[in-house]
Amino acid sequence: MKTIFRYLKPYVGAVVFAMFVKLIGTILELMIPYVLEYMIDEVVPSRSMTKVLVIGTLMVLLAVGARTVHVYANRKAVKVAQNTIYDVRRDLFWKSLNFSGSQMDAIGLPSLTSRMTADSYNIQNFIRAFQTMGIRAPILLVGGIIITLTMDAGLASILLVIAPVMIVLIVLISSRGIPMFEKVQKRLDDIIRIMRENITGIRVVKALSREEYEKGRFEAANQRMIRTDSLAGLLMALPGPISTLFLNCGLTLVVVIGAQRVNAGVTKPGVILAFLTYFNMILMGVMALNRVFVMMSKANASANRIGEVIDTPEDLTRLPEAIAPGTHRDGYIIFDHVDFEYKAADESADVQDFGGSGKGLVLSDIDFSMKKGGSLGIIGATGCGKTTVINLLMRFYDATAGHVYLNGRDVRTYDKDELHRLFGVVFQNDVIFADTIRENIVFGRNVTEEQMKLAAEDAKAAEFINGYEDGYDHMAAIRGANFSGGQRQRLLISRALAADPQILILDDSSSALDYRTDADLRKNIREHHGDSTLIVIAQRASSIMGLDDIIVLDEGKIAGHGTHEELLKSCPIYRDIYDTQMGEAR
Repeated sequence: MKTIFRYLKPYVGAVVFAMFVKLIGTILELMIPYVLEYMIDEVVPSRSMTKVLVIGTLMVLLAVGARTVHVYANRKAVKVAQNTIYDVRRDLFWKSLNFSGSQMDAIGLPSLTSRMTADSYNIQNFIRAFQTMGIRAPILLVGGIIITLTMDAGLASILLVIAPVMIVLIVLISSRGIPMFEKVQKRLDDIIRIMRENITGIRVVKALSREEYEKGRFEAANQRMIRTDSLAGLLMALPGPISTLFLNCGLTLVVVIGAQRVNAGVTKPGVILAFLTYFNMILMGVMALNRVFVMMSKANASANRIGEVIDTPEDLTRLPEAIAPGTHRDGYIIFDHVDFEYKAADESADVQDFGGSGKGLVLSDIDFSMKKGGSLGIIGATGCGKTTVINLLMRFYDATAGHVYLNGRDVRTYDKDELHRLFGVVFQNDVIFADTIRENIVFGRNVTEEQMKLAAEDAKAAEFINGYEDGYDHMAAIRGANFSGGQRQRLLISRALAADPQILILDDSSSALDYRTDADLRKNIREHHGDSTLIVIAQRASSIMGLDDIIVLDEGKIAGHGTHEELLKSCPIYRDIYDTQMGEAR
């Protein structure tokens, strides 16, 4: 709950005001049965129509006033809840954007999604209920008991026995509900993960006719969710019926004992009617308290989950240059005997978002350097660690052993924004956003119209963009679903080229391009972006054979390093790749 109260702190004044207004409304509400008792026992017997009209008008004013004040307080409470959860979601989103690769692996995108949606919604509901029912329910309960004590202490003693039992019962059961709701949220993470996998891979599912299989996976996760949620709901629903039973028993006793006291002349009829009304109010108060405790249990579980994200310390902190290890090697980019191992991730995590495999040691003794303005190709089998090299260079992760240097500095000494501004990159599974082509290329950066169009021309994207009636203002669907694979890749390359980066990284960015377009693209990059240091990760030998240097990776190790001609002579793995793809036997 510390997370909730921390975000409520800026709105303490508004919360206190809303609760004070709610208090006034509840007091007005409590006065109505008291005035009704006076009307029945004192005013009606007097046969004074004037008094009846005056007291009746007072009751109407109390009812209207209570309702008006409650509506106003509820609106204030809703506004505070909305503003608070806005702050929570903002910080949660910002924290997620700044996660390192290992932190994202540990939590996983499905879990982040449920924390941003379901968990924040639970907190919003509790904040609203805390300001409304949280003050109204106790006042109805305590105020009802106090007023009935002033009317008839004997009858009120029934309430004094029942109320503490109900409150203890609610507290005990609610304290057991918090761990249950934490399990419910984890089950929700599983459902979101399966939904995300199926929505992203819907074409594969359909192509392989795996709809029934995926339906079974979802059904199993959904059943686990339902069972856990039902158990938690059953547990938290127990106080309601039990409280109702206790209060109805008490109400029966009030009617029976009250009738006897009226017959004996000890109590007046109006008192009994007021008692019945106050019993109903107290019942509403108890039920509202039960709801508040249920919401509090959910909110506490959700706040703990959100707090785990927001309070996660930054693990890729900037290292002062004064204590950073230096290098005596020449080169603009240097990998100095680098090892890397992915940390164990939670089974619900989606490590593929950063290109990780989550399978432990993936790079071993990676050692190379390249000059500024040079070009390097990296090739190898799927899963050999090609993308991980880029992740380390851009410092999405830190090396397990060894060091990575850029322009003579350990990459750990760069501010992350300073480091990332040096790069233009197309990742293997990059994203087209649901926005215009213009915004997808410019991407909020200081890129001019001329730079944008030149980048599109160099990436061979201008030819299909200009074919649209609205050109660069043409809207892209979610994940670029209205473009072909080759068009998406050319748009992504346009984005990477637009800001004239110092380091250009193309991670398997031409796999959907035909050989002619790929060759033209490489020609444009050489001619118009020759000052950029180029790193190309490719499956095709033809995409990298003209580069200054080529690294062949095999199971996380460098199996070959040299030019195309040198590797054909010295590296069997590279020669086999080239022969297979180019059809040239050597």
